[in-house]
Amino acid sequence: MTLHSSKTVSLIGAVALALLLASCGGTATSEDGHGDEIEADHAGEAEGEHAEAEEAKKGEHGGRLLEQGGYAVELAIAEDGTPPKYQAWLYQGDKPLAATAGSVEVRLKRLGDVAENHTLKPQADGSLMASSIVGEPHSFDVEVMAKIDGKDLRWAYPSYEGRTEIAAKVATDAGIRVAPAAPGVIADEHEVQGLLTPVEGRIAKVMARFPGPIRNLRANVGDRVSAGQVLATIESNLSLTNYTVASPISGVVLARDASIGSVANEGMALYEIADLSQLWVDIHVFGADVQHIRPGVPVTVTRMSDGVTAETVLERVLPGTATASQSTVARATIRNLDGLWRPGSAVKAKITVEQQDAPLVVPLAALQDFRDWKVVFVRVGDLYEIRPVELGKRDGTRVEILSGIKPGDQVVVEQSYLVKADIEKSGASHDH
Repeated sequence: MTLHSSKTVSLIGAVALALLLASCGGTATSEDGHGDEIEADHAGEAEGEHAEAEEAKKGEHGGRLLEQGGYAVELAIAEDGTPPKYQAWLYQGDKPLAATAGSVEVRLKRLGDVAENHTLKPQADGSLMASSIVGEPHSFDVEVMAKIDGKDLRWAYPSYEGRTEIAAKVATDAGIRVAPAAPGVIADEHEVQGLLTPVEGRIAKVMARFPGPIRNLRANVGDRVSAGQVLATIESNLSLTNYTVASPISGVVLARDASIGSVANEGMALYEIADLSQLWVDIHVFGADVQHIRPGVPVTVTRMSDGVTAETVLERVLPGTATASQSTVARATIRNLDGLWRPGSAVKAKITVEQQDAPLVVPLAALQDFRDWKVVFVRVGDLYEIRPVELGKRDGTRVEILSGIKPGDQVVVEQSYLVKADIEKSGASHDH
């Protein structure tokens, strides 16, 4: 496994809505027992430690070779056929020692000052191995404490993977936003198509009472009219006097079926008026989705022209099926306060069949692929680091997190791909 240190990043440009980040500077480091990059031993902590950084050596088992005062510990993370665990071999000079010749403890400090200790015990194969698992990511500050033939030894070095550093202003300018992981609701939602229609009983015909020529028409299609407003004047053939025809309801003129000078017959429709302050949404449901749809469930209706939404509930599921589409029709009502919901228009409808509480959720936008994991990025200060997560249920916007983060962790919820890109630019990798 090869690990890389945190990088200071800079903003180099805007592409569409996102700002690209570029790493600059920093010193590469290796992972415990698998890296071949830079190891910095801390001077003055114990005899034989180095003040300057030197390239990490590898032992005969492929692990990191830590040398001091004529003794050495080869440290690796065993992953072949076992969950990741620390494994070590002891040496005096180039001579292998028995596992019982000493002891090894590995102390880790993860991002956020989370401490983790691994005590290695002698094994039958001559190595020492911890019983505790090294959880992912393998990204931490490492302190190795050993005692060989009664001699105390110590090494310390950084071992980071999937981590980067982004200054607060750069992150803000790039649109990177974090939010605490918290409980939430996962909804079982079905997205379907719908059609707006006038509410039955809210449509009226303006009729001629007596036959005769039409002398005047006072409204056109699209005009708003009030109940009692005169819309037409007709000369009666019976009395040879004019009479007026008024609108029976307030609403909008949907149709005008007469013209001035033409002759109206008794009972002839002159206008069609509709009260469009409320509309039906006839939702077409297909196949197996029908069994999940029932009256009373929430519905979100979206206007296709501008994306405006309206919240309502499903009122009824109509008997039978729509002849042309062979779909089941479910009906809801929406208020048409702005008058822009138009009868005959197609809409999108999201029906929420069920809602379940989840102990921990994040937006789907927080998820990224990293190697063979699904991950989110957690921020601590200016540092960002991957967290492999186990996923549970999801809906159209959120996903349940079963493990990998805890409530309150500051998770990147917007522009997470920029953080991923910056980590990948730094060359962070982890060879399993």
